[in-house]
Amino acid sequence: MLLVLLFAAFPLLAEQDEPQSFVGLTLEQLIARLGVPQTVFVSRGAELWQDDVVFQYPLGNFYIHRNRVWQVSLRETQSIRLGDTRAAVLLALGEGARDLGRHVVYRLPSALWPMALRVNLNEAGVVTAIFIYRSDY
Repeated sequence: MLLVLLFAAFPLLAEQDEPQSFVGLTLEQLIARLGVPQTVFVSRGAELWQDDVVFQYPLGNFYIHRNRVWQVSLRETQSIRLGDTRAAVLLALGEGARDLGRHVVYRLPSALWPMALRVNLNEAGVVTAIFIYRSDY
């Protein structure tokens, strides 16, 4: 019963904590908030079970597993933008950031499930992708 109440309350929480609040939305909730996606495509993983359907919006890409968003790819969040440097990322995220070479990972607070922010970097240390995702997937 508690789980049902949490999911019923989630749209209210979502409006307060953009953009990580998109993670966990159902397809119906996502479309209600953002409308029909501009594009829908498949993102292939290394394994068959890693394939995702992706809804593309101006805000970013929303990765769907079954009927819920599990990951969001954004152009900017947490004062980080595509094209920023590693130093800017580490400064924006502070001491909780883990620099793992080709990406930086930062745990996000979440009452519903483990969440993380991942910033991918190229060889020059420039941001090429930003993801917010359920880290228990």
